Amino acid sequence: MPRAPRSRSSSSRPRQTPAAPRATGRRLLQLLIGFVAIVLFVTALAGENGFLDTIRARRQYRDLASTVTRLERENAALRAQARRLREDPRTIEEIARRDLGLIRPGELLFIVKNVDAAVTPAQ
Repeated sequence: MPRAPRSRSSSSRPRQTPAAPRATGRRLLQLLIGFVAIVLFVTALAGENGFLDTIRARRQYRDLASTVTRLERENAALRAQARRLREDPRTIEEIARRDLGLIRPGELLFIVKNVDAAVTPAQ
């Protein structure tokens, strides 16, 4: 005997269990937490005052510290030279002779020129 078609009633429909909406809500919450975590990670890495900025600032600090050290050494050398120029007459004389070409009274100046071998007479 053939079966009679069933009428669709509310009892024949598959019921939605309360776990299905809860699972969807839980999945959305997980996605939201994951998104927030990714945003926080990217901000901590590349944002203002983030990890990359900190690395850049440390490198800049190291470069500036080495520049300061070099300039301090240069200043010390210039102070020493200035002190020698004020107090040591031999330093003044050395600079006058070297840079200005000065000589003492009574000294003779000899100028020696290089002569090429081609210009000298052949023997």
